[in-house]
Amino acid sequence: MNVILFIHILSATAWIGGSLLLFALGVLLRDKQAQTNVYEHLGPIYGYFESFWLISLLSTGTYMFYHFGIYDVIRYAPDSALGQAMLHKLYAVVPISVLTIIHMHIAFKVHKLSRTRLQNVVMRGSSLLIFVLNIVILWYAIGVRSAL
Repeated sequence: MNVILFIHILSATAWIGGSLLLFALGVLLRDKQAQTNVYEHLGPIYGYFESFWLISLLSTGTYMFYHFGIYDVIRYAPDSALGQAMLHKLYAVVPISVLTIIHMHIAFKVHKLSRTRLQNVVMRGSSLLIFVLNIVILWYAIGVRSAL
C-alpha cells in the first residue's frame, strides 16, 4: 500500500509542478513569439506527460478511496472531518479532470495552427481554473491527511 501512496504523491507532485511551470510561463513570457515557440515545442510533450500523471492520480486515488474505506466514510459519516475534506477534494477533482480533457482536446486539435477567439478564451480560462483547482485540491489533500 505504501507504493500506491508513493505513486499518488509522486503523480501529484508532477501534475501540480507541471501546471505551475506552464502557468508561470504563460504569465511571465510577455513576448508573444517566445510564448508561441515555447508552447509549440513544450506543449505536446507536456500534454502526454500530464496525461500520464493525471491517469496515475485518478487510478491510485480511486484505489485508495476504496481500499481505505473512504467511500464508507463519505456514505455513513459525510459530516466527519475526513468525509468533508474528501468530498471537497472530489468536488475539485471532477471539474479539473473535465477541464483538462477540454483543454487537451483543443490543444492537440489546433497545435501549430491559429486558434479562434473562443478557443483562446477556453484555453486560457481552463488553464487558470486548472491552476486554481490544483491549489484547492492540494489544500484538501492536506485536510484528508490530517483527518487520517
